[in-house]
Amino acid sequence: MRQDFQDLTPKQIVAELDKYIIGQHDAKRNVAIALRNRIRRMHVKGDIQKDIVPNNILMIGSTGVGKTEIARRLAKIANAPFTKVEASKFTEVGYVGRDVESMVRDLVEQSVHLVREKKNEEVKEKAALAVEEQLLDILIPPVKSPGFVRTGYAQENDFDPAQAGDDELNERTRERFREKLKNGELEDRKIEIQVKQSPPVGIGMIGNGMMDDASMQGLQDMISGMMPKKTKKRKVSIAEARKTLLEDETSKLIDFDELKEEALRLAENNGIIFIDEIDKIASKSSKGGGGPDVSREGVQRDLLPIVEGSAVNTKYGVINTDHVLFIAAGAFHVAKPSDLIPELQGRFPIRVELQSLTEKDFYKILKEPKNALTKQYQALFESEEVYLDFNDESIEEIAHLAFKINEEVENIGARRLHTVMSHLLNDFLFDVPDSIEPNSKIMITRDMVQERLSSLVKNRDLSQYIL
Repeated sequence: MRQDFQDLTPKQIVAELDKYIIGQHDAKRNVAIALRNRIRRMHVKGDIQKDIVPNNILMIGSTGVGKTEIARRLAKIANAPFTKVEASKFTEVGYVGRDVESMVRDLVEQSVHLVREKKNEEVKEKAALAVEEQLLDILIPPVKSPGFVRTGYAQENDFDPAQAGDDELNERTRERFREKLKNGELEDRKIEIQVKQSPPVGIGMIGNGMMDDASMQGLQDMISGMMPKKTKKRKVSIAEARKTLLEDETSKLIDFDELKEEALRLAENNGIIFIDEIDKIASKSSKGGGGPDVSREGVQRDLLPIVEGSAVNTKYGVINTDHVLFIAAGAFHVAKPSDLIPELQGRFPIRVELQSLTEKDFYKILKEPKNALTKQYQALFESEEVYLDFNDESIEEIAHLAFKINEEVENIGARRLHTVMSHLLNDFLFDVPDSIEPNSKIMITRDMVQERLSSLVKNRDLSQYIL
């Protein structure tokens, strides 16, 4: 198991990223420093801790070179809430400035999900025991002799042999069924349980226009809370009942107010927001005038207060974005980073240029990462008990063809490998398990790669003549 990220040094963070991402050392180095600085800030004493703000990062590089993957993997290493947003979506028709706050609300939702998972894990054993007792009560109802009541003196001195015998028999039966439940022998047995029903609440037009998402969600939650909770009986298997009852018991054991507070703290101090395609909102001209540039600059000005640090209202409470780490990325083929408004540029002081992938990088991408495409396809075939293998020459050829197509058609980076691998292996995937029997072995060679991808190369050559 990987050590706690609090103990990870920048070098170790880069080593973790190297397991999944090939190359781009500068980008990895900068995000590793940014992550470590967060840990350092949490250990700073005194009021100055509040004044230490993260150095936001601007990644510059064409599509498919690993910008999003670096940010996503960084969030996983830190076990931090992470959300990705396309900046270009804010230039759509009907956009209003308040929409930029949606990315902060998404971040808080992710944070609540992470904290809930952690809390669920903490109370899992206690909840499982409570569910086991509920299931036993349904299977073996407790014995209650009619008309037998113990009160006062009689409670201590009276003895009813019949009742004692029933209790003992009931307890032995419960223990026997408890063992069966633990061994999974009763999973398919049907039982009746009470299931809560949430009444559907639909809110449409309010006043003169549509409500924003946060207000609508808040109103729905309020109305749902005011309405009485209905339950209905359902006949389900014990396996399904255990899942439903476990959710109910877990929610009872978790203090939701404490969960919300912890989630807001986590989002404020550890949250990462990845703003992709930021070059699409960069204005190429600084002079005034109409047209789309005005819209783009308007979006930048709406993003500015969020990136600078502001209080955003969410359904879980108010979150301050002062210490959220913002990572922006764009290809910047047409626009330049200097085309962003100066105030926004100043909020992304760390600039990293990611390098285009080489043929050698493609070879490493296919071979080295823990989630390499070759390993993914091997796992898919192995699920059907068919064993796929690649020799080194075949991997070199796949890398060569992917790189060549990128050069001659359009450079989509490592995503080209998905196209090439899919074209190479789709026939095999279609034939398993009908024509290719279990325990078969498929060896991919250079000749096979050339033969199967010749049509892809031919289509690539013809593409230049298609208008």
